[in-house]
Amino acid sequence: MPTRVLSTDIAKASITKLQQIINGGLIEQIEALNREGQTLSDANVWDGNLAVTFRGNWPETYSQLRKAQTQLEELRASVQKINENIMMAGGN
Repeated sequence: MPTRVLSTDIAKASITKLQQIINGGLIEQIEALNREGQTLSDANVWDGNLAVTFRGNWPETYSQLRKAQTQLEELRASVQKINENIMMAGGN
């Protein structure tokens, strides 16, 4: 187990960027994907053999995107807490 505690300016900037991506654009992009996926899942909008395949796959794909989003949120919170603990321990 490492005994070194460190959070460089590069780490702080990277943590901030990670949080911005997860909190900002990523969530909106997943929701935008869902809107388009729902549109393409409508046989009155898009149909054919491959469209049927898409309709069958889209719910699971979207579910996996939501799961990844949840896991990234958990990771973001963990990274933030770890960095806060390092800062409190004097690792800045």
